[in-house]
Amino acid sequence: MRCQDVHHFGQKLIRRRQLKPTEGSESPKARHLNTLDLVVLGVASTLGAGVYILVGEVAMFIAGPAIVISFLVAALSSVLSGLCYAEFGTWVSWTGSAHLYSYISVGELWAFVTGWNLILAYVIAVASVAKAWSHTFDSLIGNHISQALEGIFSPYMPYFLATYPDFVALAVLLLLTGLLVLGAPESTLLYRVFTGINVLVLSFVIISGFVKGDLHNWKLTEQDYTLNTSESIGTSRLGPLGSGGFVPFGLDGILQGAAMCFYMFIGFDAIVTKGEEALNPQRSIPVSTMITIFICFLVCFGVSAALTLMVPYYQIHPENPLPEAFLLVGWGPARYVVAVGTLCALTSSLLGDMFPMPQVIYVMAEDGLLFRGLAQIHAHTGTPVMAIMSSGNLAAVMALLFKFSDLVDLLSIGTLLAYSLVALSVLALRYQPDQKFSKEKTEEEIEMKLKVEENISELVSEAGNSNILKSLWFPTSTIPTRKSGQIVYGCAFLLVLLLIILSLILAQWPSQLFSGDPVLTTVAVLLLLLIIGVTIIIWRQRQSPSPLPFRVPALPVLPLVSIFLNIYLMMQMTSGTWALFGVWNVIGFAICFGYGIRHS
Repeated sequence: MRCQDVHHFGQKLIRRRQLKPTEGSESPKARHLNTLDLVVLGVASTLGAGVYILVGEVAMFIAGPAIVISFLVAALSSVLSGLCYAEFGTWVSWTGSAHLYSYISVGELWAFVTGWNLILAYVIAVASVAKAWSHTFDSLIGNHISQALEGIFSPYMPYFLATYPDFVALAVLLLLTGLLVLGAPESTLLYRVFTGINVLVLSFVIISGFVKGDLHNWKLTEQDYTLNTSESIGTSRLGPLGSGGFVPFGLDGILQGAAMCFYMFIGFDAIVTKGEEALNPQRSIPVSTMITIFICFLVCFGVSAALTLMVPYYQIHPENPLPEAFLLVGWGPARYVVAVGTLCALTSSLLGDMFPMPQVIYVMAEDGLLFRGLAQIHAHTGTPVMAIMSSGNLAAVMALLFKFSDLVDLLSIGTLLAYSLVALSVLALRYQPDQKFSKEKTEEEIEMKLKVEENISELVSEAGNSNILKSLWFPTSTIPTRKSGQIVYGCAFLLVLLLIILSLILAQWPSQLFSGDPVLTTVAVLLLLLIIGVTIIIWRQRQSPSPLPFRVPALPVLPLVSIFLNIYLMMQMTSGTWALFGVWNVIGFAICFGYGIRHS
């Protein structure tokens, strides 16, 4: 009896949602968003606090002028994740998210993990942007608010929280939460106006940087540091300031900077949540996703290059870098133009994150993975009132109490995990039988296809019983079967485990590994051989023949590279970030096993 209970429990963890809309789920929303609208939405959600605020902290303390390389690494990881998101956007044409995609392909437990961390990502994205908005507004009025609050509250704040409670960020988020509860509509026109202002201001920053920039700021020495400052040689946690020229903090600085710079590309997944409203989602979602990431990379690369050329990286203001940079180069009035543009960009980014944030909670609650009360719809406004209030209030509390940099680290690690599970889902879904659902298919066609697949499965099963190894390397079926799908599942999860171990070695002991330590080198070589072998087994299996407008190229290699990059960037995070991340997921698993598994 106990064995049956354990088996039943295990089946609940891996049960998958069918790739079809539930009855009555057909959206009443009109399809009106074209590719340009989706790109504007993606850029509005992405170009926000990161490019205006975080770029200063990363350049000053972590990467120096080499922040431009950090952006390149982060952009590569984002492109790979974006390709995986884009393929999933073609599987279903109604509203989707990483949670839904994981539920369809890898099962309930991973769907919960993905959705739970996606909630974390949205909540912290909103909190961090609100905090950046507060910093920018405060700088416009002479930093009077922060100075007053710090003088009152600083002696009483614990070391792991911000130096003062940010009541401005709290008020902004409570106001927006109230507006969403009342049914405030999402305005494409507003996004276009704010995004236009945003792009104009950032273009001005980039052009100004190359006009007022000095290439010597990419070749700085310790002597330059002592001449430009009245202090002795300063240090950051990665090394002395002023040393190392273009790469003052070495490869560690570039990689840790890339982990933080990944924050600046978060937001393109908001495009996928608009599947119901897109005119041609199968084409417009992948195209707009790639265009959004490319635009954001060009802008972030240009702004970081301009900033580090205008000002020596150790003189950059970490909380208000762009306006202060113009002050240092003698363009005082320009700082107000940049500050106003910053507020417009942050407002656009805040709205872009606020609208999809409660949607994930609502969908998970409707599925029964979270408390069903969170799926309650307001009778008059038609908004998911409980999902909006819970997510908005949580974001407001986090903006009130936590440091901006801590919020960024926590957001990056949660999003990297969610994107890794999306890549794993693409890998699994492409090799599964009968996964493509088309509303135009007749019942007779579906029945006939199922009968054919059952017969093929029986033949493959007989062949597999005689020689399992042969079925791994030489599958006899020309289309995916249940058995080949199970093989891919097992191999995919084994690969994730191997990639985690390899990333841990590369992140924690890189110098010993590359200096030829015999133990670490042997372990790394064995891991690589196993990864290559298991990847070949997946490659030998048959992929789904279902025609898709967009397919991730180079399967299974590209999703695996995406997973590896994401995991490796996660390994660059501090122990404090991992501790907060662990607490969040412990709470999530308590909800999952205490409630979700019995009500989904």
